[in-house]
Amino acid sequence: MGLATQPPLTDDRILHWLALAMTPGLGTRRAMDLLERYGSPEQILRLDAQELEGAGVAPAVASSMAAGCSFAAAMDVAERTKRMGAEVIPWCDARYPPRLREIYDPPLLLFALGRVELLQTVMVAIVGSRQSTPYGQAVAERLGRDLAAAGVTVVSGMARGVDTSAHHGALAVKGATVAVFGCGLDVIYPAENRGLAERIAREGLLVSEFPLGTPGHPQNFPIRNRVVSGLSEGVVVVEGRQYSGSLITARLALDQNREVFAVPGNITSPASFGPNLLIKQGAQMVQSYEDILEGLGTEARVRLARQTALPIGTPPAPAAGPMAHTAEEVLRFLKVDNPVALDDLIEWLPHVSPSELIAVLFELEEAGRVRQLPGRSYVKVWSE
Repeated sequence: MGLATQPPLTDDRILHWLALAMTPGLGTRRAMDLLERYGSPEQILRLDAQELEGAGVAPAVASSMAAGCSFAAAMDVAERTKRMGAEVIPWCDARYPPRLREIYDPPLLLFALGRVELLQTVMVAIVGSRQSTPYGQAVAERLGRDLAAAGVTVVSGMARGVDTSAHHGALAVKGATVAVFGCGLDVIYPAENRGLAERIAREGLLVSEFPLGTPGHPQNFPIRNRVVSGLSEGVVVVEGRQYSGSLITARLALDQNREVFAVPGNITSPASFGPNLLIKQGAQMVQSYEDILEGLGTEARVRLARQTALPIGTPPAPAAGPMAHTAEEVLRFLKVDNPVALDDLIEWLPHVSPSELIAVLFELEEAGRVRQLPGRSYVKVWSE
């Protein structure tokens, strides 16, 4: 049954989609085969165990499906999703992202919280190491900011490090960003990103194929990565070690016929092994967001041209005043890719009292010119 012939999505139909998706042991590919054969979850879940086995379903799974064992859990998830203010977007829904529908094993449905219309926009994923360097964080934030300012929706996984920086960059210019979870939308992982998740839910979009309440099991994240790449026109790898998840995402992107981009890094840094290897193997090297826009396919560039681009935002300058000169001095000492400890700044600026220096650093942080790292060290935000 094609999308055009699908009946309206009532609560009962969504319940059947949930019951099918939440059937233990069925799997996305087998479920898609059943949908192709029978047309709808309602038809599939009316079959008896013998008919399901004849369609290739394992006997234990067929018995469970015929008995309707997943309906109770599906009803609970449907109710909790509605209470949360989230939506269930099945594969047959016109709002389901078209690029994701094309991949080999698309999720049967998505749980979404926020601006669902972003699923129809031109998206680019920025991925990288959780143990990112200041250089990686600065690059991810800058690329996220510039791409979002150009009208691109920035996709990432809201993990520590590069993902978090990419989301922050997009939000800094009031751009669009989508965070793809490897757990239920009500499970914030990592916990320190709760504030970021709440902001993305208001200004962007949170997405997951996992039902509410699903913990962030390690095996969920490679599954999540295929959605990150599947949503996107291309994947940008900022940092990643030899066996990192970002390399898995890049491989998935290639399998899905997506563009793969990589940011070159220091050859002595383990964090740069992944992107440097990808460039060696033929990935498009990124030195600025223009390289990414130029590397997108013709269709994506045409779609992007039709979207309303946001003006590129630049961090505001610190307010003029008696501390303005000190702020200029601090910015001259700070680097983008090498953290400077507060004690070193105090030593390098002996004519500035510690209390004044801390006030200036706070002012620069508020202006988006400086970022504080753990251990009371600081880096300059890459803005020029």
